[in-house]
Amino acid sequence: MNQKQQHKIQNQPKRNNLTKIGSVEFASCVSLAPMAGITDFCLRQLIRKFSPNCLLTTEMISSEMLMQNRPDEHEKILAFKENEYPLAFQISGHKPAMMAKAAKILQAKGANIIDINMGCPVKKVVCGGDGSALMRTPQIAADILKAVKDSVDIPVTVKFRLGYTAQEKNFMEYAKLMEESGADAMTIHCRTRSQMYSGTADWDAIKDVKKEINVPVFANGDIISPESAKECIETSKTDGIAVGRGVLGAPDLIYRIEHYFNTGEIITELTVKQKIELLKEHILSEISLRGEHVAIQFVRKFYPYYIKGIRDAAVYRSALVTENSLTKIFEILDLITEKEFVIS
Repeated sequence: MNQKQQHKIQNQPKRNNLTKIGSVEFASCVSLAPMAGITDFCLRQLIRKFSPNCLLTTEMISSEMLMQNRPDEHEKILAFKENEYPLAFQISGHKPAMMAKAAKILQAKGANIIDINMGCPVKKVVCGGDGSALMRTPQIAADILKAVKDSVDIPVTVKFRLGYTAQEKNFMEYAKLMEESGADAMTIHCRTRSQMYSGTADWDAIKDVKKEINVPVFANGDIISPESAKECIETSKTDGIAVGRGVLGAPDLIYRIEHYFNTGEIITELTVKQKIELLKEHILSEISLRGEHVAIQFVRKFYPYYIKGIRDAAVYRSALVTENSLTKIFEILDLITEKEFVIS
């Protein structure tokens, strides 16, 4: 964790980092935002290696898929270890009864919390009436939440956006409805659906939500460092933050944010060598989960993040994403480490 390389920010107040979501308590105000095809078992294990306390969330799990007899896919997407607790399982869908059944299955599998996806902006999700499409059908969203709450005896949370478009920013009314319908906490991604992941997250937009909402509220979007985490939570006035894409290539980020909130100290980012070692660990974990052929293709999306900022990163990235041999991939990674640490 490179804990010795740190410096202290003067006059940085300590935060009360105990969070309570329904019956679940954890000693952090930081959660891992769910990301489809990203926050799988392997990445969560890397994050937990650094942060023992943050709330982890699975990648989005389709309620439709969960109802189908697809044991191989279920095994991969539902894989977890007890060291991941507290752990929320996120589900998506637009049919209240099916969502309720899916929630019951996930509680039986071991979920601490059920999180309902109402914010995914991807076209194929939205066209089916799921994800952020629910912000245009708030009554259906409320019916889903009530059905899920009635089906489980663990906390239920929701994640949504500012609105569907800039002209349809209904997050305040939506937040009130979600609380009235039984949400134990909520995460707001501070962009609209039409923005997708472009532009800048508008943390300031939600600063008045806590004046109306009693349950914990987490802000999400553009949190890439301890400093931006501090700025987000101070601007949004929320109880906590949810970190998404910032953890890519930096599975220690949540720990560094927590440490900053607890002590006021900034821990230096991981070295190139440490990041390469984590990437190797990530690859081997994915191979164990998915098999070598599938895993090597799956991890290609992560290479740019782990090697970002190094010399000749584009050259190495091109070599890595076209390589199918694990031995040769590791040779390329070793070469990166050697070249980065050559003393001239």
